[in-house]
Parts: sequence; C-alpha cells; structure tokens
Amino acid sequence: MIKPHRALVQSQFGSQAQAYVESPVHSQGADLEFLDEVLQQKKPHRALDMGTGGGHVAYLMASHAEAVVAADLSEEVLAVVGSTAINKGIFNLTTQQCPAEELPFDDSSFDFLASRFSAHHWSDLEKGLSQCHRVLQRNAPAVFIDICSSGIPLFDTHLQAIELLRDTSHVRDYSPAEWMAALTRNGFSIDSMRRWRLRMDFDSWVARMRTPEDAVAVIRYLQRGASQEVRSYFEIENDGSFLLDAVLFQTTAM
Repeated sequence: MIKPHRALVQSQFGSQAQAYVESPVHSQGADLEFLDEVLQQKKPHRALDMGTGGGHVAYLMASHAEAVVAADLSEEVLAVVGSTAINKGIFNLTTQQCPAEELPFDDSSFDFLASRFSAHHWSDLEKGLSQCHRVLQRNAPAVFIDICSSGIPLFDTHLQAIELLRDTSHVRDYSPAEWMAALTRNGFSIDSMRRWRLRMDFDSWVARMRTPEDAVAVIRYLQRGASQEVRSYFEIENDGSFLLDAVLFQTTAM
C-alpha cells in the first residue's frame, strides 16, 4: 500500500523516537547553545517547538519559558518526548500532534517559536512557514535550524539523493537562498544567519532511520562513484561518513 506523505513521516519516525532522544547529533551542538542564549534574553511566556523530534529544543525552552508546546506529526514521538520531559522534572511542557502546514492554534498565540531539523520533512515549506507566522505574535522571535543544500547543483543532486535513499519521508534540504526567500515571503525579517558543518557517522546515520540494507548499498554505491569534486565537498570517508551543511536563521515575525 502506498502511504500519503504524512503517514510516511509518522511511520518513519514513530518507531525511532527514542533514537532521536539519545542521538548526540540532535541532543547537543553550538546551535542549541545559541538558542539557549536567545531564550535567556527573550524569556518567552508561551513557546512553540515546531517538529520537536527528540524534544531537545522543547526541553531547552522549558527552562526559560512559562509554557512550552512541543508539536510533531508523530504520536509516538510525542509520547516519548512527554515521558522524557517528566523524567527530567519538566512540567511546563505539553505536546500537540499536528502537521506544520495545519497548526491547530489561535492566531498570535505564541511569543517564541523554534524549529530544528524538521522543515526538510514538511510537505510544503511555504505553508509551514505561513502557519508559523500566523500563530506568532507580531515582533516575536523565531529561530529556524536545518540541514541545508549548498545551492550548487552538482552537490545538491548528491545530497538529495542520499537523503531520500536513507529516509523516504525526506522532502528537500533547502539552500540558504531558498530559505531566505521563503522566510521573507511569509512575513519574517532575517536578523542573522549562521552556517556550520556536521559530521555524520555513516553507521549511526543509517541505523537511526533503520534504512534498509539495499538502500544503504545504493548510498555507498553513489558515494564510491561520486566525482572528486563531490567527494571533496562532503569529505566522504572510507566508511561512508561525511559532512552535512547546516544553517540557522534568527528571525522576527513582522
């Protein structure tokens, strides 16, 4: 049976929710440290973590905000995030199952929003950003963090191919230029942008998503057959480990 995209996302991530809670790639990083600094300054009343995944942004928000909503498409993900929050002694966090494109919240109901490593799974980035803008109060801050494309076709094709092979719910890693255009079109002013690179240990990268062995074999085939330019850009290692680009946008809802 062919699944709709939302059902595909739910099935891909629901069974692996605990893996994302425990993943070092997701549970730490300079981007979380930056987000912590922003939250300390803003001290929001009600904050939204859009596409919570392992819940790491929501847990961080909870130490600075009066109330936090962790939103995600997967019930299983939200169940793990909710129980992890209780185990951490966090009691100002609630969960909400919903897609980014259809947020079940009133207009202007949050004064802070963050989304981390989620937007590349949204079926429609424009609708998701429009909804994020709608539920934010005017002049409220929003931070968007995601894996990104370089914007160079040679590298972009390789990136999107291996991402889709690893995880069939993948939609697109957008380039910084695509992000900036989409944010601007949907009412956000861009205050700052940061870029950095993340090393993906190949074995844990595919294990975290339970990528089928035949798909793993095709990823390795693409890596081994890649041009020198592609191999150099992603710094592909002998075991398949490589570097991904990431981007952070600090924005304001206008």
